[in-house]
Amino acid sequence: MTTVQGTGTAALSVDGPILVAEHVTMRFGGLTAVDSVSFRVMPGEIVGLIGPNGAGKTTFFNCLTGLYLPTSGRVVFNGQVLPPKPRKVVQAGMARTFQNIRLFSNMTALENVMVGRYCRTSAGPFTSIIRGPKFRREERETRERAQQLLDFVGLGHTTDSLARNLPYGDQRRLEIARALATDPKLVLLDEPTAGMNPQETRQAEELIFKIRDQGLAVVVIEHDMRFIFNLCDRVLCLVQGKALIEGTPAEVQSDPRVIEAYIGTGPDDAAALESELEEGQPDA
Repeated sequence: MTTVQGTGTAALSVDGPILVAEHVTMRFGGLTAVDSVSFRVMPGEIVGLIGPNGAGKTTFFNCLTGLYLPTSGRVVFNGQVLPPKPRKVVQAGMARTFQNIRLFSNMTALENVMVGRYCRTSAGPFTSIIRGPKFRREERETRERAQQLLDFVGLGHTTDSLARNLPYGDQRRLEIARALATDPKLVLLDEPTAGMNPQETRQAEELIFKIRDQGLAVVVIEHDMRFIFNLCDRVLCLVQGKALIEGTPAEVQSDPRVIEAYIGTGPDDAAALESELEEGQPDA
């Protein structure tokens, strides 16, 4: 039995995988975007999801997080089959960020994080309208928690800054803070370093390690091979909607099928990608 302490106050006892996807298939008309993919995540584990463009990575994420109802297969989170309703998925303890930043640009950094926290409040419409004692207490606690999370992701100085005025890398971290505000047990990050410079990428890597050290599991979609192989405990490679290989970073980066899936069989390009994968090998 493993005890997992999330970023909130409550501990969670988990026996076995926290997330299990069983033969998930997603079809759009005659197109099969995800083809019988099985996947599991253990508590406190960082798992990478890689594959060339069009491999089905984001579609698979959408199936995991309730945005899509899989054509077949099922997703089990913390021992329960998840309904295809994003709000219910978030309340169950799964949070995600998106490939394209989705912040409330005219709200402050603090307000953006507070929005994520409201799924954990229970004040009803009436007490909220009259600003009763329960509403005031929850609003105070929500504000305090949001500030704690801004500090956690390194954005404590941005409390009153409008989201649209933040640098790109800070906006990415703000999205992660908002996801953490839901008190998740599992965080799914869709290309968290897209568009970042090397320094921002390094900061993102350190933040994900901090999140894992809080006891949360993390699943990451990313195209940056060096980032993924330095970060993850396991990596799953999707190609044309199917699982090509799953294993440790060393096993995945040494598999010739991964190289072929990304760039074909051209010898010059293959040598270049092999070099990049070797550079991404974690230090012993």
